[in-house]
Amino acid sequence: MTTAMHQVLLVEDEPGIRGVVRLMLQSANYRVVEADTAARAEIEARTHRPDLLIVDLGLPDGDGLDVIRRVRAWSPVPIIVLSARTMEEQKVAALDAGADDYVAKPFGSPELLARVRAGLRRSVRSDAAMAQLCIGRAEVDLTRRAARSAVGELHLTPLEYRVLECLARNPGMIVTQRQLLREAWGPDRVGDTRSLRVCVRNLRAKLEPDPSRPRYIVTEAGLGYRLRLDEGADHDEQASITTGG
Repeated sequence: MTTAMHQVLLVEDEPGIRGVVRLMLQSANYRVVEADTAARAEIEARTHRPDLLIVDLGLPDGDGLDVIRRVRAWSPVPIIVLSARTMEEQKVAALDAGADDYVAKPFGSPELLARVRAGLRRSVRSDAAMAQLCIGRAEVDLTRRAARSAVGELHLTPLEYRVLECLARNPGMIVTQRQLLREAWGPDRVGDTRSLRVCVRNLRAKLEPDPSRPRYIVTEAGLGYRLRLDEGADHDEQASITTGG
């Protein structure tokens, strides 16, 4: 997949950081639109309809959380937060506001670019009907709700399928505990983190090559979980999504 046609809106008020990130993205063949205020961010988002947003939370005329909420009200575009705020509750607030991922400053170029690629993959795949989810040597058909491993059929419960579907709709992105609980259990169970941990443990036991060292259903401490795709996985055991068509 070429990145030449992808456009990224960079919302950052510090000129030095904005310049570094701009050059980083341009070197990877992304087109970059910039905004240094919350007000300008929404104007540029509506004008250019970018493929992905990178948003700083500390802006001179408002909070980046407000930018995320306003954009999310009319667009499903992937949003990555890039911020010096590192407290767990601040990360959770950004994800609950509608961000797809969170990168803390200072950051490395490989990490940020990997998150951008993951965000763009999620956007492409969310528009397609998912046929199969491949995790290592296991294959899960999310439409037919059927699963197989190298040694035969796997039995996943309806609840496990719902959790896996929620993760698969956001491949490579952090999915918060609250979102997983709301979508899989219902809005009245958003505080039942114990049930979520048990469900994830069972999924790993069925799908991970080594459940004690999960490589595909990865915990983001204090935040939620991430379905890890082929980046970082071995060539013979890769997690991927095959789309229909």
